[in-house]
Parts: sequence; C-alpha cells; structure tokens
Amino acid sequence: MLKLPKIKYLLLIISFAAAFSSYGQSGTKFKVALDAGHGAHDFGATYHGHIEKNIALAVVLKVGKILEKNPNIEVVYTRKTDVFIDLVERANIANRADANIFVSIHCNANKNTAADGCETYVMGLNKNASNLAVAKSENAVITLEKDYKQKYEGFDPNNPGSMIGVTLMQEEYLENSIALASKIQDRFVSDNERKSRGVKQAPFMVLHKAYMPRVLIEMGFISNQAEGAFLDSEDGQQETAQAIANAIISYKKEYFGNGANEPGEEKPSKKVKETPVKDTSADKEDIVIKPEVKPEPREGSSDSEQAKQTASGTIFKVQIAAVAKKIETTPSNFKGLSNISVTTDNGTLYKYMYGNTSDYETAKRNLEEAKAKGYSGAYLIAFRDGKKISIQEALK
Repeated sequence: MLKLPKIKYLLLIISFAAAFSSYGQSGTKFKVALDAGHGAHDFGATYHGHIEKNIALAVVLKVGKILEKNPNIEVVYTRKTDVFIDLVERANIANRADANIFVSIHCNANKNTAADGCETYVMGLNKNASNLAVAKSENAVITLEKDYKQKYEGFDPNNPGSMIGVTLMQEEYLENSIALASKIQDRFVSDNERKSRGVKQAPFMVLHKAYMPRVLIEMGFISNQAEGAFLDSEDGQQETAQAIANAIISYKKEYFGNGANEPGEEKPSKKVKETPVKDTSADKEDIVIKPEVKPEPREGSSDSEQAKQTASGTIFKVQIAAVAKKIETTPSNFKGLSNISVTTDNGTLYKYMYGNTSDYETAKRNLEEAKAKGYSGAYLIAFRDGKKISIQEALK
C-alpha cells in the first residue's frame, strides 16, 4: 500500500524539477521575434521578377539560423513558410512569446527605379510624406484580411495619419527601438558597404501592436535592378542576414549582457559588389536623430571583471519608463520604488530612472528589483560627469 504514494510523490518531484528547470532555462534566453513581411496571396512589391514575400522569408530564415547558433538566444517566427498572417496576429505572436525585440523584414520599391539604399523604421507619427508613403504601402495588406474594418476600427490604411487617433503605447520602447534600428543601419554600412537612408519613424500597424522594442527593416529597393538582383541572390541574402544578425547580437550584448559560451560575431568577407544606380532626389527625407555610436564590449571580459574596472565618477541608473506625460516622482506613482529621477527632452519625452549608484553590482540588483515590480522593459544606463555614456564605456 505504501508503494503507490511513494511512486506518485517521486513522479511529482520529477515533474516539478523538470518544469522548474525548463522555466529557468527559457527565462534566461534573449527572445527575438522575426517577421517575414507579406506571404501567400499577399506578394508585397514585385519588380523585374523579384518578389518581396519570397526575399523577406529567405532572409528571415537565414537570420534565424545564425541567431539559433547562440545558446542564449531563442528565435520566434511569425511565419516560416509561404502563408498569410494578419498584421495584428504577427504582433500577437511576439507578444505571446514575451519576446525581447520584434524585427519585421521587408523590401522597398519606388516608381523611380533609380532609388536605392536600406532604411530601418521605428513606430512613430512622423508626417514626412515619403515615410507615410512607405507606411501606406506596408499597411495596405490590411485590406486583404477578413473583417478588417471591424478589426482595425478607426484606422484607414489609405491614410496612415489616421494612426494619430489610435491609442499608442510606443513611448516606453521608442529609445530602445531607435538603438536597435541604428545598429542595423550601421551594420548594413560597415558589414555590407550598403547605402544607408537612415533610421526613420512612420505609423506601421504591425509595429503599433507589438509591445516591446520593435523595428521594420526595408532591406533595399527591388525596383532598382542592381539592388533587386543583389537581394534576390543567395550571396546578397546571406550578407544581409548576417548584418541583421550581428546587429541583434550587438544589441543583446549591450542591453542584456553576455551569457556563458557566447559565440562571437561572424566577420563579413570583403568582396567587390556592383554599385546600384544613385538617386539624388530620394535622399531628402527626415530621419530620426541617431544615438551616439557606442563601443562594443571587449571580448572575453565577464560582468564581474568589468565591474572592477568601473571608473570613479560614473553613475548607474535603471531606466524604467519614457513617456510623454510628466509624473510626480513619488513612490506611489512607481509601484513603491523610491529614489526616482527624471530627465526631459524639451518637454516632449520624460525619462524616469530608478536608483543612483557608482557600483555596477548594486545597479544590477536595482535592475532586478525594478523588473520584479513589473517594469519588464527596464534596462541599465550610465552617466559620467552628467553625460550619458554606454554601459560598455562605463565599465572600461
């Protein structure tokens, strides 16, 4: 009679241990949601035999394959085959996975077939005509969805400016989205020797519904014969995927640190490429002001080693929110956290920070406390002599 309860008890312990182990492993991984634009009956842009949906999927699968070599990164795909996924469902896939970042990959096109270059967008309400035109093109897929008028009530895909009337939750992730977008653009230039059209803001529905740092990449113009041929080639897709993956890994290292057995980046091989036809008229567009270029962390240095090297006069804080509203810095307004400070950029965006310490280990404990209070998007920032610097610079 005693054997049955013992077996049940043993099975219960094994099940609990397995569940706890699984949770611990998944909880430590950096989750990347990769979204291949368009799919199935939604071809996206088509020029010179190049089809956007096919190129986007090919590059996404290559980016995912590179990232999956890193044991500390988990990749979530919105699609891995030629299927149609609603825009809101693409964002929901990332939300349900609790992804750390959302990266949507597309190809650009223009009636002016001389236009070329790559650009990366963050969610925003920029009224620049060319930015709105790109958003209008990508948002047009909504009309292919069933019951889209009810699903996206209040939003007109033919008028991206109508997004202004939709409740936004973009401010909390805007700064990190710009940081990720900037790294991607920098990699396109440094790794692929591509022309950068900059980091821009536009009202993309697929970004609007993703509650995390998120970007939409326009890898280049398939309407440009040379650039389209490059993007539709195996070498071009592999080079583009490697640049995007390197940018994601760099972002992870900066904001989430290095993990055990973290593989290094793959260095690009230099090769002569055809130069696409230049378009001088297509460059007169507003871009988001990019954050200063931040140095990469030194290879092989652990957090504890770096912490010992922290220079005097350096202060670490935890950024917990960046919103358009001014809030009194009392603990009751910040889930019981005290020692809250705030900075503002001309009164348009208020950045709220928790803690103030010169000790890196204390700063990391403050970060964990902020996350435990519900600020899942919190991250460490550093200042020296009142000027914001990168964490890597602070730890040198």
